[in-house]
Amino acid sequence: MPKYLFYRLMYIVLILLSLCTYPAYLQAAALSPVRDGVHSTDIELPKSSSTSSHDSSKSLDSISSDNTSLDPVMTLSQLRQKYAETFKFKGPEIKEIAFTFDDVPDPRFTPQVLDILKKYKVKATFFVVGDRALKHPSLVRRMKEEGHVIGNHSFNHPFFKNKNLVYFKKQIRRTDRIIANLVGYRPKLIRPPYGEITEDQLKWAKQHGYKVVNWNVDSLDWKGLTKDEVKTNILTEVGPGSIILQHAGGGTGSNLSGTIEALPELIQILKKEGYTFVTLPQMLHISKENKKSS
Repeated sequence: MPKYLFYRLMYIVLILLSLCTYPAYLQAAALSPVRDGVHSTDIELPKSSSTSSHDSSKSLDSISSDNTSLDPVMTLSQLRQKYAETFKFKGPEIKEIAFTFDDVPDPRFTPQVLDILKKYKVKATFFVVGDRALKHPSLVRRMKEEGHVIGNHSFNHPFFKNKNLVYFKKQIRRTDRIIANLVGYRPKLIRPPYGEITEDQLKWAKQHGYKVVNWNVDSLDWKGLTKDEVKTNILTEVGPGSIILQHAGGGTGSNLSGTIEALPELIQILKKEGYTFVTLPQMLHISKENKKSS
């Protein structure tokens, strides 16, 4: 075969191979989670189908979870504008503040936060991870008994932006059932892990009576910051109607001593500035219970 024909055939083969592999590359890139500036934990998808007696639902492992939708992706800012009545970041411009604590329950940190809130007579909102609630049910019951509000923070802290709607619904409903078994109601509040959610997921939440609540003041306490660093992050950003993100649970090796040490001082400083502390349902004038969900 003449050399020029051989090289031309090789060139055609290379083009065909690149056309075959390029879509797969694009899909892999699109599904790679980006966690820029968001907290992470060591909570992973369960490896087996065994569940506690509190929860008889099927294992989430059996669900195809990848979000391969070709619909345009909306930013959180765009979603907030389009779904303003469902997707909340802050409350009304009055001198109220809502403390919120994610990734609970965690026996290393949650009891200390509850002790401080009880001492200063402050009510807060706790976003519960279903898998952890199964392991530490007494802490969830204590939150309710001491007057705090419970919200849904998924079953095992996945990155919902890369998950499809079926997977999202399973995570929320499964955690709803666990929480209802422990405190007697299904929460109206959802906080998606990392604050990320898709439009389809948000639409479904709206249709089923939920409020999705993120935050506008981030303590960044999950980074293992000192007391002074946590205080600075909050006090420089706080204002009327602020929803403050802190943590009362974390992953392996997490250090939340900074947020625990800062909390009493934050409460005292903000009280002196004329703020009152409320739960999210009080701030947003909604029920803590979702009677529409099923």
